[in-house]
Amino acid sequence: MYTGNDPIPTLRSLSASTLAAAGSGVNAKVKEAARSYEAVFLNTMLQSMFTGIEEGGAWGGGQGSETWQGLLIDEFAKNIAARGGIGIAASVERELLALQENSQ
Repeated sequence: MYTGNDPIPTLRSLSASTLAAAGSGVNAKVKEAARSYEAVFLNTMLQSMFTGIEEGGAWGGGQGSETWQGLLIDEFAKNIAARGGIGIAASVERELLALQENSQ
């Protein structure tokens, strides 16, 4: 019997596309968080790779070379992560979604 306070009929009246759209917004945020995490990891890895490079070359060797090097490495990391990365984002996304499911 429906009492006006029962939420079930309201949920049942929602279309599958409406429910999927609500879930896809959350999934998009999880995917972006996972991609950002991978970009931070890649940035750290690339910073380590470029640590031993001497002054000059691509960085120029002037006063701002360290700043430009950091900015360029950050962009390298973001671009690598945006184009599929090295697989960390997919694992992180899977784990975040599993944690989210278990918490509900």
